[in-house]
Amino acid sequence: MENFDIEKISNWLYDLAVTKGVTILIALVVLIIGLWVIKIIVNSLSKMMEKKNTDPSLQPFLKSMASVLLKIMLIISVMGMMGIEMTSFIAILGAAGLAVGLALSGTLQNFAGGVMLLIFKPFKVGDFIEAQGFMGTVSEIQIFNTILKTPDNKTIIIPNGGLSTGPMTNFST
Repeated sequence: MENFDIEKISNWLYDLAVTKGVTILIALVVLIIGLWVIKIIVNSLSKMMEKKNTDPSLQPFLKSMASVLLKIMLIISVMGMMGIEMTSFIAILGAAGLAVGLALSGTLQNFAGGVMLLIFKPFKVGDFIEAQGFMGTVSEIQIFNTILKTPDNKTIIIPNGGLSTGPMTNFST
C-alpha cells in the first residue's frame, strides 16, 4: 500500500484551485453581469414596444422570448469559458429545436399568423368580417386564434394560420 504524501496532495489541490478557481470566478462574474445586462435589454425592449404602440397581447410574449434566448446564449458562453465543450450540446439543442418545431408545425403556423395579425392589423376587435367561410364580429384576437360572434350569437374560433394567409373581407372598414 502506497503512502499518502499530504504535501503533494495539498500542492495539487492548491494548483487546481488557483488555475480553475480563477476561471470559475471569472465565469461567475460574467454570468452575474450578463444577467444584469439581459435585464436592462429586456426592460429597454419593453419601453420601446410601448413607445411603438405594439399590441399589448404581444408584448409579454416577445419580452419572455428575448429573455429566454439571451439567457440561453449567456449560459452557453459561460459554460464555454469554463472549458466545457459546447459543440455537442449545441448540436443536441438544435436537433431538439427541430423536433419540437416539426411536432408543433401547425401550432407554430397559428402562432405566426397571430403575430402577423397583431402587427399588420387587417381588422380589430369590433369589426365585422368574413373569413374562412364564416361571418361575425371579432370579439377577441388571441395569439393562436381569433374569436368571432355571429349575428345569431354563436361563437366561432378560427385558427390564425389560415386567417392570416387566406382571403378575408372586412365590412367595417
